[in-house]
Amino acid sequence: MHNNHRSVVVLISGNGSNLQALMDFSNAGNYRISGVISNKSDAYGLQRAEQSNIPTTVVDHRQYESRDLFDQALSQAIDEYEPGLIILAGFMRILGADFVKRYQGKILNIHPSLLPDYPGTNTHQRVLDAGEKMHGVSVHFVTEELDGGPVIAQESIAVESSDDAESLATKIHEKEHVLYPTVASWFADGRLRLDGNDAFLDEQLLPETGEQIDAS
Repeated sequence: MHNNHRSVVVLISGNGSNLQALMDFSNAGNYRISGVISNKSDAYGLQRAEQSNIPTTVVDHRQYESRDLFDQALSQAIDEYEPGLIILAGFMRILGADFVKRYQGKILNIHPSLLPDYPGTNTHQRVLDAGEKMHGVSVHFVTEELDGGPVIAQESIAVESSDDAESLATKIHEKEHVLYPTVASWFADGRLRLDGNDAFLDEQLLPETGEQIDAS
């Protein structure tokens, strides 16, 4: 039986290190990456996909006069792959409300902070500036609120006195590369769902900070 749940499309804009982690894990992870879509034709992640014989599509946002038109073109590109899940992996475009509604409960994003703290950009420096002792990474469902969808899982790291933004970014990336494939597998296995603004894992309502993963 063709289980669409297991078919994943990954959206990227750049290097695609999370894409690589997702590809590396996909054999063990019960999901398959059906396609990779980028809004930039020179994104290195496209080469990663091609090396693994995964089909790619470029939807260049500069070729569309409005965000709505870009979103429509992106939807068409996604729908050709018939995915059960859309994974944002360093995709640097804000998705419009209609787009998000269309794929409600089927879009995941990863964010380099312990949401709901530090939404937005430049999180590593902001965490340092605030003198935080803990930092981390969150995987969440994408809803219309930027970085505001319900958190599915988090992994935290200690902030050391010697850390700078670069060292924190490196530590966070290592955690991302375990956490993201893990959550994708949960979804592929039908264990994860979004209901309204609540995330459920194995039919249990996840707390606001999601499942705490220790991927060390």
